Amino acid sequence: MLRFSRIIALILLSTTTLFAQKIVGTISGTDAPDGLEGAAVLLVGTLNGTVTDADGRFTIGQQVEYGKQQLRISLLGYRTRTITVSLSPNQPIAAVDVILEPGSFDLDELTVSATRAAANTPVTYVNVGKDEIAANNLGQDLPFVLKWTPSVVVTSDAGAGVGYTGIWIRGSDPARTNVTINGIPFNDSESQGTFWVNLPDFASSAEEIQIQRGVGTSTNGAGAFGATINIATNDFKDESYGSIDAGIGSFGTRRANLRFGTGMLKDGFSVDGRVSKINSDGYIDRASSDLTGYYLSAGRKGKKSVLRFNLFGGHEVTYQAWNGVDASLIDDRDLRTTNTAGTEKEGEPYDNEVDNYQQTHGQLHYSLDLGSGLGLNLSGHYTKGMGYFEQYKADEDLADYGIEPLGSGILDGTSDLIRRRWLDNDFYGLVYSLKYASRNEYTTATLGGGYHRYEGDHFGEVIWARNAGDSEIRDLYYDNDATKNDFNVFGKVNHRIAAGLSAYVDLQLRLVDYQFLGLDNNLERVDQDVNHTFFNPKAGLFYRLSPRTEAYASFGVAQREPNRNDFVDNPVSTRPTPEKLYNTEVGYRTTGNRANFGANFYHMLYRDQLVLNGRLNDVGEYIRVNVPNSYRLGLELQGGYAITPRFTAAANLTLSRNRVKNYVEFLDDFDEEFNYLGQVEVEREDTPLAFSPDFLAGGQLSYDILASDLQKLTATLLGKYVGQRYLDNSGDEDNTIPAYFYADARLQYSIDAPRLPKFRINFQVNNLFDQLYSANGWSYRYQFDGNPTLLQGFYPQATRNFLLGVGIDF
Repeated sequence: MLRFSRIIALILLSTTTLFAQKIVGTISGTDAPDGLEGAAVLLVGTLNGTVTDADGRFTIGQQVEYGKQQLRISLLGYRTRTITVSLSPNQPIAAVDVILEPGSFDLDELTVSATRAAANTPVTYVNVGKDEIAANNLGQDLPFVLKWTPSVVVTSDAGAGVGYTGIWIRGSDPARTNVTINGIPFNDSESQGTFWVNLPDFASSAEEIQIQRGVGTSTNGAGAFGATINIATNDFKDESYGSIDAGIGSFGTRRANLRFGTGMLKDGFSVDGRVSKINSDGYIDRASSDLTGYYLSAGRKGKKSVLRFNLFGGHEVTYQAWNGVDASLIDDRDLRTTNTAGTEKEGEPYDNEVDNYQQTHGQLHYSLDLGSGLGLNLSGHYTKGMGYFEQYKADEDLADYGIEPLGSGILDGTSDLIRRRWLDNDFYGLVYSLKYASRNEYTTATLGGGYHRYEGDHFGEVIWARNAGDSEIRDLYYDNDATKNDFNVFGKVNHRIAAGLSAYVDLQLRLVDYQFLGLDNNLERVDQDVNHTFFNPKAGLFYRLSPRTEAYASFGVAQREPNRNDFVDNPVSTRPTPEKLYNTEVGYRTTGNRANFGANFYHMLYRDQLVLNGRLNDVGEYIRVNVPNSYRLGLELQGGYAITPRFTAAANLTLSRNRVKNYVEFLDDFDEEFNYLGQVEVEREDTPLAFSPDFLAGGQLSYDILASDLQKLTATLLGKYVGQRYLDNSGDEDNTIPAYFYADARLQYSIDAPRLPKFRINFQVNNLFDQLYSANGWSYRYQFDGNPTLLQGFYPQATRNFLLGVGIDF
């Protein structure tokens, strides 16, 4: 680990020097011929950009590739322009002069700008551009596309990145990350989790993804308790396009997709679409995935308005791999793929122990430039989800399913059976934003918010039983509905108070009403209604020391209601209260001709964070409880260095301390004959937060073997080190996920001959050094005959494997 840390440090501490390959130019306006200061200049699809100086001049000299490049120039108060420039070994410097026309907003971006961080917003964020998304996208779920970004850990139940996956950011679990798609909430309203498997290959339709770490800016949907992921798909293309991609990989992985777009047609109409099919057998035994995804967008862009309708979704059928693998097997190459799902059936495992779910999203977006610096966005949305998971269960008590045994052959009232647990839900609502930008860019303001309603029906049925008793077809053994209303309104102001210095204020009011079937204090199931009101203020300062150097500091508050299980499994008297987070961020970023560097300090102080502590409720369910004080304290470093025009390096490093100050752990207590005796209490102080590594680092080296207008060939080596993580909050050194390191190698080739379709190849070897590691796990701590005892399950990730993708653009 020390050796790897030194490599990271050398990259991060590299200094800037000049070399010849670059893009230079001047940005002016039709009303400002002497130059525009503060215009953002970005190489499209990358994070490589700068801002103009007081005379409107700029230079981009870092990681500029040969060939045709698109340059996007934007400035509040002017219409965004995108131009094409070319560089070659014979012409390594491109000089451009661009004139912007006055205009309030880029209408393409108005839809998502209300919840995204702008260049001068004092929060910690990273933008992942289209080219970076494409380089990492070989059909795996979106968390694996983002796994190289700072402070991120990802996992896959099936082991290979296809199927059920998860993403931790700064150690916060996936349910604490707010996710929006074009400003519309994606998190499940009740569990607050994100199920990426429901949107197969969605990365192929993403234009840009912004990850805000910490509280971030005000957004729609579930409260951000670790991070925000904002996915943007809306982007009008001037020219028509089409592409076909196909891929194969280890573990029977196959992928195919077709994308198309009409470009801008007469009267500003355009249509874009995608259809995808992904199959995988999974690394874990029987952990197969059969996924279908689609995206269709139709819109019209006028001089002052944009109207766009998006329809997208997916259907997944995945064999369950939720149970993990017993700790005794994970170091055995043959046994670490063991899957216990379906094994309650005698003989061969049950062949249909699957999760089968379909989700469809509809979005309607309208953006209008009102003039005088005002822009309006209105968006309506509707999501329909329906599906079930199916399980073979042995020796089940028929009374638990409302079945009365019939006949003398069922003496103990039990039976093998197959059950399905269904979810049928509807989610719909409206989001809005009114944005103002002063002509001189001194002040920007946004008034936004939304209303969302969730209606969920949870029910279960027995579809087969060896001893069916008095059951009838389509009988339900449980059936309960839930409704959740979520309203929020926020106001944001960013005002320039001095040269290079701006102040930011962001205030949000959020109202949540949840109606569900829960337990009263007599442990009876009754309809209940819970209301929460949250006020979430945020404020900060942003200072641009020079066109290439900036610093920021901010403080924000976030609050979040408990999830469905917290409400349903607890009587009123023991129901947990909402969580609260106080987040401080202080950061510094600089960009040179050959290097960039960023540093960020964060402190996340929790009040009443919800954690599992082993406690049982009155009906024997394990519940989450509020712990009064816990925190995350960390330093994030990231940087990049162009060693030569063709050879670049990048790295990120997170050092953190994550602690629960004190709490009480409850352990089940059994005697020597495994008779249950109750629970014992253990006082814990200053223990690590579960799943939160103190050390996390990633890096990559990239070399352009070929770099011309005709051909490009790039080799990239990527690596990530994840420090030890605890499986619970006890601090027990025997109850951890060991630290691990993995590396991927990627080779990308493209040929773009005149008058011929562009051909692409992307070949990737994952886990290059064939490491045996697990990225997730669970544990059960109890006392047996007076002695502490530990059961563990882990989720092994795939050994060395490959993915190959080929594509044609026309």
